[in-house]
Amino acid sequence: MVFISFRMMKRVAVLNVVGLTKGLIGEFTPRIRAFAEAGQLSSFKPAFPAVTCTAQSSYLTGLPVRDHGIVATGWYDREAAEVKFWKQSNHIVKGEKIWERLRRVNPDFTCAKLFWWYNMYSSADWTITPRPAYPASGRKVFDVYSQPMEMKEEVKSELGDFPFMSFWGPNAGIASSQWIADSAKWVEREKQPTLSLVYLPHLDYCLQQYGPGDDRVNVELEKIDKVVGELIDFYAEHGVEVMLLSEYGISAVDEPVHLNRLFREKGWIAIKDELGLEMLDCGASKVFAVADHQVAHVYVNDLSLMDEVRELLEKSSGVDEVRSAPHGYSAERAGDLIAVSKPNAWFTYYYWEDDKVAPDFARCVDIHRKVGYDPVELFLDPGLKFPKLTIAKFLLKNKLGFRALLEVIPLDASLVKGSHGRDNVPVDEQPIFVTKGQHMAILRPEEVAERIMQAVIT
Repeated sequence: MVFISFRMMKRVAVLNVVGLTKGLIGEFTPRIRAFAEAGQLSSFKPAFPAVTCTAQSSYLTGLPVRDHGIVATGWYDREAAEVKFWKQSNHIVKGEKIWERLRRVNPDFTCAKLFWWYNMYSSADWTITPRPAYPASGRKVFDVYSQPMEMKEEVKSELGDFPFMSFWGPNAGIASSQWIADSAKWVEREKQPTLSLVYLPHLDYCLQQYGPGDDRVNVELEKIDKVVGELIDFYAEHGVEVMLLSEYGISAVDEPVHLNRLFREKGWIAIKDELGLEMLDCGASKVFAVADHQVAHVYVNDLSLMDEVRELLEKSSGVDEVRSAPHGYSAERAGDLIAVSKPNAWFTYYYWEDDKVAPDFARCVDIHRKVGYDPVELFLDPGLKFPKLTIAKFLLKNKLGFRALLEVIPLDASLVKGSHGRDNVPVDEQPIFVTKGQHMAILRPEEVAERIMQAVIT
């Protein structure tokens, strides 16, 4: 008779509190502060770029960017000649994931991955992720996607619909993080996963809108502290050990940098007229930038311009340094050059010179059509006299099946007061890792995976 011995495992929940840093833990976060004081806190240099998709991929594979391939929130697909942002398939992330490694240690191991990115078609046991439906009418129907497929209806029957409008856009707020926390409690009660990965994005919004240090952030800190505190108590009651984690800190900014407009002045950008509006034609452009917070991937289709492009970037206001493309798998996705902003600056995707011919999606919350990340989507156009009425009319048209544009986003990049993406930041702006017990200090993002697995394996 053959006896097979499997490692014993402890149940763990990792709460990813986006934007949380050592510098934010204090008077307005009493529950988080108490948790940190009772355990151990590590601050560490963030992933590069310090954005959600890259950081999470490093945490969940234990691999550097060159190996897992997630070079940014989105990138230029050279074959399709298209910029692809916020894609969701887990297959995009290369390398073995921590739940796959832990399942090899003990086949009884299970994992719930709740709203962490790249969550579709994952090999995790239970997943929930935001995923609208797009009927042929042109409507956008807000919803979530789950594995197993039927689980989303079970969760929604108890919690109601996911408050999508509070997940991103001008109405972004605590409601989405609260719903995610409640869904984590539902999954724990129903499934009892060995490892729960819970994404709580709330601080990301206010810190980009107001900037760190603004008094309005204090109220938002209290809100997320309450959600986190309730989760800590809930998991303690169910015998689950909690870890707190974040992806990056937010830096105060006051200088938007428009690289594509600089390239346009040089004659390197190709513009296509579409119904009187300007569209950036990436495939026909000699040089263009895919902006992602404080990092921009610069694609040089005309390689004879490489030295001139680098020189222009290095002399541009708001640019701190220019890096070469990484090696490994990520090289085919990354820009030929990577611009890093100064601490007080960030990169826009803007390429038009006259707002009258800006593309129709520019004034909309539209994370997939823009050739870069657009934090201005967090603001309502101050020029609108009755913004709530405008939104109500759109929602009514959308519900009735009519095509409509929700044009409420301003084109004023100076509104943004906080950003992230740089890896060389002060300690108080670095991501953190907090455990109830002692752990070896984390020095690199890739080490998070090992710390989580060590906690699970008793």
